[in-house]
Amino acid sequence: MKAGNTMRLTGYTKTLFRPECNPSFESVHCIAHLNEDVGEVLPYLNSVLGGTCYLNDPPEVMFHHYGKIIKVGAQEIAVNALNDEQEADRILEWLKDEINQAWENRDSITPCYTGKAKPKLMDILLLLPKTNCKKCGQPACMAFAAQLMEGGRGVEHCPELDEENRTKLSGYLAGFVFD
Repeated sequence: MKAGNTMRLTGYTKTLFRPECNPSFESVHCIAHLNEDVGEVLPYLNSVLGGTCYLNDPPEVMFHHYGKIIKVGAQEIAVNALNDEQEADRILEWLKDEINQAWENRDSITPCYTGKAKPKLMDILLLLPKTNCKKCGQPACMAFAAQLMEGGRGVEHCPELDEENRTKLSGYLAGFVFD
């Protein structure tokens, strides 16, 4: 998509596959090869959808939406852990629309060349009790810290956390936006 051009993403060719590392997985992954190069729209798309990671060379933006990790590059889209082809089609069509809308509205969007700030795993772990008690349902405090970092769990899920560290950790995590 060249600047000043009204070109739109017209479509893609998708491929579904099971992960090679574990072909018995129930879920499938999808790679969609785009009909047009959308590299120039990625900073605008990142601004609109709030990407978690943005790379300049090659241009790529990553999102966590619909419980999936979605990578949009200049010439392809990759989506993990899909239930089936219909779910892949829904997400790809949604992204196609979002890409086209971001391109059409680029004059009113401030492009963003960075991803969202994320909490640091070690900062979280330092405030946890580090007893590996498993009362949160995880095998270790490190696994629970990873879930907190991604926004999948809250501090209230750690019954061993003392009140002082619960307050500190809640305050620290409040500074981040989770999808």
